[in-house]
Amino acid sequence: MTSLVQRRSEAVTPISAHTSKMGRALRRVAHVPPSLVSLLAGALLWEVVGRVVNVSFFPPLTTVLARLAEMVRSGLIIAPLWSSLINLVVGFGLSLVFGLGIGVLMGRYPKVEAALGIYVYALLTAPALVFAPIFFSILGDGRGSILAVVVMYSLFIMIINTADAIRGVPNFLVEMGRSYGATESQILWRIIIPAATPMIMAGVRLGAGRAVTGMINGEMFIAVVGLGQVVTEAGGRFDGASVLAVLLVIIAVAVAAVGLVQAVDRRLTAWLPKTSRE
Repeated sequence: MTSLVQRRSEAVTPISAHTSKMGRALRRVAHVPPSLVSLLAGALLWEVVGRVVNVSFFPPLTTVLARLAEMVRSGLIIAPLWSSLINLVVGFGLSLVFGLGIGVLMGRYPKVEAALGIYVYALLTAPALVFAPIFFSILGDGRGSILAVVVMYSLFIMIINTADAIRGVPNFLVEMGRSYGATESQILWRIIIPAATPMIMAGVRLGAGRAVTGMINGEMFIAVVGLGQVVTEAGGRFDGASVLAVLLVIIAVAVAAVGLVQAVDRRLTAWLPKTSRE
């Protein structure tokens, strides 16, 4: 009887151990970030489609990465990337200052909204790139024209989001501040703007993504410098691998810009409950 029990125990032990190992493996898989899974799936799909289709304008991902590494080694990426980053930082910085300032004024003061609202909404809906020839004729083919395009792409979405955020602050918070004797400036800086910060930062994230689009479009269609120049020259040679390699760099810049804004957002809204930030 004892030997029978021992044989059954020995038979069950390997099964239990195998089940335990599978459980640990599944738990490790469950902790993999969904974004990483999606990125790997997209990379695999790109590689497979590129090899199956086998056309020059859509090479496999491994070919594009190899071309990108070659361009980095030869210096075809670093200097243009640095020039483009300067255009992006300066242009987005100008958009941020004017976008938040005008948005706060429009959201807080109805007369400012009545005076500027029609222009802001009109310029938001207008194709920003159609202003490129105007900027070129006024500012020339230098950095000023590119910065103007970046501002046109990113400014107005931040104005509108900021104004909506300011208007969306509950009235009871303002009335409570007044009941404690707060001045208009104290109400604005200590009550309204902190309460509106989460929605304001949502507009800043949108503005950051649009600023990258404005940067590359301005460089391609006005001055032909930076990453825009590399894309234009590669496109003229029908070099699909180089175009896609630069596109990966542009996407990385956009993701980094939005990620930086999100980091600032988390810091500014750390006082909110977690459910409110989500």
